[in-house]
Amino acid sequence: MTNYRVKLPQQSEETVNRRCSMTRRRLLRASAGAVPLLMGAGTASAQAAYPTRPVKVVIPYPPAGGADTVGRILFQKLGEMWGQQFVIDNRGGAGGTIAAAAVAKAEHDGYTIMYDATAFSVNPSLYPRLPYDAMKDFEPIFLAALITNLLVVNNQVEAKTVADVIALAKATPGGLAWASSGNGTVQHLALEMFKHQAGIALNHIPYRGGGPVLNDLISGQVKFYFSNAAASIGHVQSGTLKCIAHTGRGRLATLPDVPTVAETLPGFEAYEWHGVFTPSGTAPDIVAKLNAGLNAVIKEPETIARLAQLNVETRQSTPEEFRAFVAAEMDKWGRVVREANIKLG
Repeated sequence: MTNYRVKLPQQSEETVNRRCSMTRRRLLRASAGAVPLLMGAGTASAQAAYPTRPVKVVIPYPPAGGADTVGRILFQKLGEMWGQQFVIDNRGGAGGTIAAAAVAKAEHDGYTIMYDATAFSVNPSLYPRLPYDAMKDFEPIFLAALITNLLVVNNQVEAKTVADVIALAKATPGGLAWASSGNGTVQHLALEMFKHQAGIALNHIPYRGGGPVLNDLISGQVKFYFSNAAASIGHVQSGTLKCIAHTGRGRLATLPDVPTVAETLPGFEAYEWHGVFTPSGTAPDIVAKLNAGLNAVIKEPETIARLAQLNVETRQSTPEEFRAFVAAEMDKWGRVVREANIKLG
């Protein structure tokens, strides 16, 4: 049997080293490519489990106001559904800008979120030097509520209609003292619109939230206030406050005999809205999960019944729809601020 031997060409030491070096580079590139995949898998897993610890919900207003009342209802239910705590952190002051500035700088991990109201869309027109950008520093998550306001007065006020209030203001030297839940809130802008359309003098008394106003209104320290219906309807139904009119359209199911302001001042309309935000850069998976969870909350029969009692309107919404809504509100309230020449900052 004949043996055949194939003689391989000899390789120089330089060639061998070059080939080994190329192999090492390929391995390093392959390893580097695997790291992001592993990290991405870990991140996706963490987001799927979110939340794994309590979530802080910053409400930029004191307890007992409209945003606080509705926010607690929604997040208590979401906590029950997810088996995790949503801890309310009330931080009132400066029309909500103090809390918004803090949330804008918070970690964008989904564990600090904000439940804000109409003032969020008003403040960019009021304060030229805000420490945050309302459209760039936040991720809009969910449009949580639309709420009419009630024109409520102390029971000692003799006026029974909007026309009576206007007549009283014209007969009062210097005008009526009129409270709001804070500079730049929808309650403040409502009184400015009322003042302008009725052609009367009103003296604005800003408070730090709706809860303190209601306490002083009941005691008679102040006598006139456009109040978030969710916060004040219980006082109206119990007889501790008198409701003259509301700022929405049509009649309210809970107060069917109360007329609208627009029946006396055509075109007058002032709703308050609530919405949920996270710091900009929050992972899309977390944004989507929060949005889906809150959409589920407002479909719960218990939530529907509770919010109906408070005259709170809800609707299904996506983050994109809420972003467009906020932009439109900024444009609308910006015009009101300019027309009323309101300057705060």
